[in-house]
Amino acid sequence: MSADDLGQEVAAGATSGARTVALGMPVVIRERHGMFGATAGQDTTGYGGLTVPVVLPGGSERPYGGWFDACVDDLARALDERNTASDEAIDRVVVDRGELTIVVAREHLPVVAQALRDDAALRFELCLGVSGVHYPGDTDNELHAVYHFQSITHGSKRIRVEATCPDADPHIPSIVATYPATTWHERETFDMFGIIFDGHPALTRILMPDDWPGHPQRKDYPLGGIPVEYKGATVPPADERRAFN
Repeated sequence: MSADDLGQEVAAGATSGARTVALGMPVVIRERHGMFGATAGQDTTGYGGLTVPVVLPGGSERPYGGWFDACVDDLARALDERNTASDEAIDRVVVDRGELTIVVAREHLPVVAQALRDDAALRFELCLGVSGVHYPGDTDNELHAVYHFQSITHGSKRIRVEATCPDADPHIPSIVATYPATTWHERETFDMFGIIFDGHPALTRILMPDDWPGHPQRKDYPLGGIPVEYKGATVPPADERRAFN
């Protein structure tokens, strides 16, 4: 894609507020201005006029390459055998930087996880973790839950599964029933990002106090957190300190 084409995608997204979902096209979520994204006049690099689109990889076209095609086909078959329409469960398949990511509809995440673990052709016995990501500009999909799976049976193959939900309805089904060790990861993702994992056996904060307001790793969380006292003086949060113009 040329820079002009990508710029047109940014403009179209800004006008319509819709995500770019065409096969092979990147998902444009926002524009970044300046070298470091500074917005309050602190950019002294001389690159204040720089405009860069922030994009996520779009759906990939077949053939994906290597063992990826067979893996996606096996997952689709396993879902159909479990009375779940694969074309409804799998939103898109992304192959980027030599890695396979399967983006799934959140309501179908538990059956996808079960198929990945139990189907003989898949056998992803390990869920290595759950990570949260917050993209404020990804309209109606601001919160992402990212799962990494590894197959011991099939030579340590790894895939990534991603499910999204909006800020206004931050619910994703838990997969603790299938992968019990994810209980800790889902709690941390809930604590830091505010994603509510429905069906989790004990969804409580794991790092912050129970009464802590907000979720510290969201992009809209105040920088610096709370003032810090140091030898009688108070150091304010980073976003409240003076700027050098």
